[in-house]
Amino acid sequence: MNAELLTIGDEILIGQITNTNSVWMAQQLNLIGVSVVHMSSVSDNREAILKAFDSASERADIVLITGGLGPTKDDITKTTFCDYFETILELNSQVLNDVTAFFAKRNKVVSDLNVKQAEVPKGCKVIRNKNGTAPGMWMEKNATIFVSMPGVPYEMQGIMNDFVIPEIKKRFRLPFIFHKTILTQGIGESDLAELISHWEDGLAIDQIKLAYLPSPGMVRLRLSSKGFDENDLNSRIENQVEKVKPLIEKYIYGYEEYGKEQPKIEEILGQLLLQKGLKLGLAESCTGGYISHLITSVAGSSSYYNGCIVPYHNEFKHSLLKVDNSIFENHGAVSKECVELMVDETLKTFNAQVAIAVSGIAGPGGGTEDKSVGTTWIAVAYHHEIISKQFVFGHNRLRNIQMTANTAMNMLRKLILNIQD
Repeated sequence: MNAELLTIGDEILIGQITNTNSVWMAQQLNLIGVSVVHMSSVSDNREAILKAFDSASERADIVLITGGLGPTKDDITKTTFCDYFETILELNSQVLNDVTAFFAKRNKVVSDLNVKQAEVPKGCKVIRNKNGTAPGMWMEKNATIFVSMPGVPYEMQGIMNDFVIPEIKKRFRLPFIFHKTILTQGIGESDLAELISHWEDGLAIDQIKLAYLPSPGMVRLRLSSKGFDENDLNSRIENQVEKVKPLIEKYIYGYEEYGKEQPKIEEILGQLLLQKGLKLGLAESCTGGYISHLITSVAGSSSYYNGCIVPYHNEFKHSLLKVDNSIFENHGAVSKECVELMVDETLKTFNAQVAIAVSGIAGPGGGTEDKSVGTTWIAVAYHHEIISKQFVFGHNRLRNIQMTANTAMNMLRKLILNIQD
């Protein structure tokens, strides 16, 4: 079964809001075996919406529409729905009762504008909205199902969970769609592709598709397959994961399980620190506390995280972390000598067993002939063992900060686990 996701509203097209609805719906549909074949956004324009409906009906068995159901004049989805299905709006008593009850609970009077929310296209199947006033509407034409829902995310999600997904599962025999994602760090997309090229060529035999999903400093490898035997899908994909592991094991930091939230490197590192009973300290120069932000975004991080020093200027690397001024004169702040002294003193300062220290040129300025923008030194320590490494990430400041943070956390994880580069 194929689905199309259509978002209506000028606010999406001008970038005023982010279209999170389509992302969420695609995830939920994928979980039940529905393939999303197309996503699109269209303005609050009658002709554009009608054209989008016609195009969608040629591609999909079900078209899920969000937006344009408010009571104001700029919301035209309902009237356009009527035009497309050659019907008229009529007042629905059940929806009117829901709207009245919604405002009564909030001690508000139902206005004439609010009453218009109870008008729906004649002949549609009304889907009650427990979280708002605009109902969902289910209509069918030329073997294609059209479902219109509010654009407010929690209202749409309620309608999807309460009615749309159960109805789809009841009406259609759906295949299983299975994914497993390998999380890698420390190797670029093209290098990774070259490394696993031969293995990738053999995936077609098992009817498995591979997708490369790069982000700053990381690449996710998603294996996907579809069929009616769930155990067989699972077995085939797990078998291929075992085949590729020896090729890229030193780059793998975790796995994303189908239907579950993607684990983050800071979560994986935190769990490891918790298991080992280790305390962590940080010294961040070029990242300005970003690594600390990621570490503390994990609930329960106080169990293993002791604190951070952000000595952005050299005088504070000297006064707070005892980096001798001769280091700056002879080697510079972005150097092996500097970060190794920083990380060693961080262990002592925070009474920690593990530590990270970073110093770099995030950009866009500050580069020299010897050290270009993006040059970064990272040092990690596990008790008395220190490993340091230089990286040259690029010219984008935010990307450099993100890549430094991800790389540093993975370096520490590998040091603790004694994974050799």
